[in-house]
Amino acid sequence: MEEDQNLTYLIFDGYVELHKYRYLYFMIFFIIYFLIICSNCTIVYLIWKHQNLHEPMYIFIAALLLNSVLFSTNIYPKLLVDSLSEKQIISYQACIVQYFIFYVLVDSEFLLLTAMSYDRYVSICKPLQYPNIMRKKTISIFLVLAWVVPACQFIGLATLSSYQKLCSFTLNVVFCNNSFFKLFCVTSRAISVIGVLTLLNDVVFPVIFIIYTYTRILIICYRSSGDVRKKAAQTCLPHLLLLINNFLLFTYDLVIARLESEFTDTARLIMNLQLVLYNPLFNPIIYGLQMKEISKHLKRLLCQQKMN
Repeated sequence: MEEDQNLTYLIFDGYVELHKYRYLYFMIFFIIYFLIICSNCTIVYLIWKHQNLHEPMYIFIAALLLNSVLFSTNIYPKLLVDSLSEKQIISYQACIVQYFIFYVLVDSEFLLLTAMSYDRYVSICKPLQYPNIMRKKTISIFLVLAWVVPACQFIGLATLSSYQKLCSFTLNVVFCNNSFFKLFCVTSRAISVIGVLTLLNDVVFPVIFIIYTYTRILIICYRSSGDVRKKAAQTCLPHLLLLINNFLLFTYDLVIARLESEFTDTARLIMNLQLVLYNPLFNPIIYGLQMKEISKHLKRLLCQQKMN
């Protein structure tokens, strides 16, 4: 679909009866986005405000939740606009940008979870060395790498994709993910190789490292007292839940991008929306309820609001 100024436009064809339910779509997207922003920002605010939460573990949690806010802001405003528009289109350049931001932030979440698992490993397995290892400089390096490494890798994929010739201009999704590779006239070997290397560096190797650290933690906890096991369970369980959820969703994204033609329109829409719903919405719930210190400050904040 060609338009003025030599821009190539793509059509989002993943909606189901949008002309009939456009206001319902809008309200659902708006409520979800509102809840994501409010819940994530509330936990980040609590971590920023309270001095006893200025520890590496909570700083990584704040970074993870901030990542969710950026991730959602990359997707939901466009969904809101499209739900009220007559045409659900996006320029190919804007699609590549959305794709780039989407996967940079997805992979950043894996790397942040890796940093969090290392923090828990040092805290539980090497408690005497913890202050010397997890210094502010170390934390800053981990945070920078979590965002810079995926960005450097995906900039190559995005650049190569921008030069590909398109033979189709219709996406069977509602936002730009790796489904747009199906639009290429010829499959790019360079994109495939970089994609596999990025998958290994940002997902497979971090998951292997996380499994190793938690295995070591479990061994130490098995040999330790009940207090140590209780502390480990309180701090490690949320991270494990998010890791499992992230890995399943990422695998799910890879699978449905290749098998989307096998599903009905409604099933495909629901499956795509799950990719941008679970983590941003449930991350603050998991940490707000499972992390004792955050939960305590959250309850105080809610009580103050009720009194006012």
